Amino acid sequence: MNLADLPDGAHATVTALAERSADLDEHQLRRLGELGFLPGEPVQALRRGPGGREPIAVCIGDTLIALRQVEARCVQVRLPEGA
Repeated sequence: MNLADLPDGAHATVTALAERSADLDEHQLRRLGELGFLPGEPVQALRRGPGGREPIAVCIGDTLIALRQVEARCVQVRLPEGA
């Protein structure tokens, strides 16, 4: 599952970043890692912009970040066991 598919309020754990993306270049993908989207990091989708679209407000670790849909689709996440 990717971060863009995570429902508002849901908690998950980052499992991977996309190695390649048709929508983002290597620099933009690396920047996501620099922001903290690394395997094992807890993440929570907080809320979405007007009409349930972008930006997506997420909390990664202790940091609040707004992502575009295209960026959120590059972050793979895993829901907690039993969720």
